[in-house]
Amino acid sequence: MSEVLSQSEIDNLLAAFSTGELDVEQMQEKDEKQVKDYDFKRPAKFSKEHLRTLEIIYEHYGRLVSTNLPVYLRKNVQIGVASSETVTFSEFTNALSTPSILGIVSFAPLAGNIIIELSTNIGFAMIDRMLGGSGEPLDKARDFSEIERSIIEKMMVICMQLMRDPWKNVVDINPMMERIETNPQFAQIISPSDMIAIVTLNIKIGEVDGLMNVCLPYFTLENIMDKLNTKYWFSTMQETNENYNEYIEILLNRAVVPIKTILGRSVISVNDFIGLQRGDIIKLDTKTDSELDVFVGNIKKFTALPGSSTDKYAVRVTSVVREGDE
Repeated sequence: MSEVLSQSEIDNLLAAFSTGELDVEQMQEKDEKQVKDYDFKRPAKFSKEHLRTLEIIYEHYGRLVSTNLPVYLRKNVQIGVASSETVTFSEFTNALSTPSILGIVSFAPLAGNIIIELSTNIGFAMIDRMLGGSGEPLDKARDFSEIERSIIEKMMVICMQLMRDPWKNVVDINPMMERIETNPQFAQIISPSDMIAIVTLNIKIGEVDGLMNVCLPYFTLENIMDKLNTKYWFSTMQETNENYNEYIEILLNRAVVPIKTILGRSVISVNDFIGLQRGDIIKLDTKTDSELDVFVGNIKKFTALPGSSTDKYAVRVTSVVREGDE
């Protein structure tokens, strides 16, 4: 009965309408609920958090590629994440031209494959550099020869292997290049309606610009979706860095460094040098009781006195050369 208005309440309500204190249209707008359109053909399986984490992973990947590729191409390489989005697999393949450079990669231990798509102009620039050219792209796209395909496959394998480290904070992957395709019709790794995440990277090799698209199916990442968030990624990275620092310290302690002692120096004429024979004596600029310079690599680090240890020549360190002492 509490929902039934009394006569006095009805009179007050009518009076408010007549004076304009209440607006019927405004009351209707307040009661209306905001409805967001949902496309059942494109279910939102990747959240913004998932995409942001993928961007972080491939920002790390981009730094590794820009560091490692110049070793092979002998050219400056710049790479960075441009964008990330989620689309259906058919939308991705329909946007590809022929020929394309498509690396089909097994993402073990995760199920299924991913695709690394490389712009053809970047591909031809890589081929040109590897064959001794200046790294210029072709004016007009064409099919790849067998030699060009083998070079591209080698470069794609290098790029693929660099994905291990950026992903290790989420999962230890063992990517394997299954094949290289140049026709998108032969790269149907999942159903056309399945959802994928695409991370797009800008690549610049010398003066040549292009794109690399990494296609990551939801089917492949489904079992680790709970780990694809920045909180998990950063917490794991912190643990990894602590272990990594210990690992680096162990490696440094085991590192082998060249060390040499300079007994002395001398200056002789070319004529004397040409006439040197076994048994000749070269007089040095150091005395028998003088301290010798000890170098680690090419840096003077110690002074020492000559001597012997068991049946070998040796030196006894007398002082440590600090930076700035010289």
